[in-house]
Amino acid sequence: MTWQLRRATPADLDAIMAIEERVFENDAWSRDIMAAELGDRHGHYLVAVRVDHPSDLVGYAGLRSPRGEPQADIQTIAVAEHARRQGLGRVLLQSLIAEARDRGAAELFLEVRADNPGAQSLYGMLGFEPIAVRPQYYQPDGVDAIVMRLEIPRPEVTVA
Repeated sequence: MTWQLRRATPADLDAIMAIEERVFENDAWSRDIMAAELGDRHGHYLVAVRVDHPSDLVGYAGLRSPRGEPQADIQTIAVAEHARRQGLGRVLLQSLIAEARDRGAAELFLEVRADNPGAQSLYGMLGFEPIAVRPQYYQPDGVDAIVMRLEIPRPEVTVA
């Protein structure tokens, strides 16, 4: 499957919420919170759509990164179940890392559920390291959050 990434717009809210509620069943963000995130001037939200079906939104990811600030946060990332295990989560994350770098961030943080080893593994492969635990962060399940940090690598420039 081939995807196209683009900036999320308010018109994407229904499709984003459909994925949000399926992926994050018990701790999904409310529609109002997601709408506020999409409109936040410090945010950068991407959606992934299928190239052959541009109306089929299959994933999204969000970043909070005020320009010129040294730290940024991955707010959320979700991929529809039928689009998983094809590298889309990695592509979304790499795009957010690049955006945070472009905005001047040197560090990027995220929280991940302690009971989600697949996501933890992906984040680790991209250079995130666990730095703390937030006990019972995810409610109503009472699941701990592992806080992870990435020192954003600067692009390497070589002379050809």
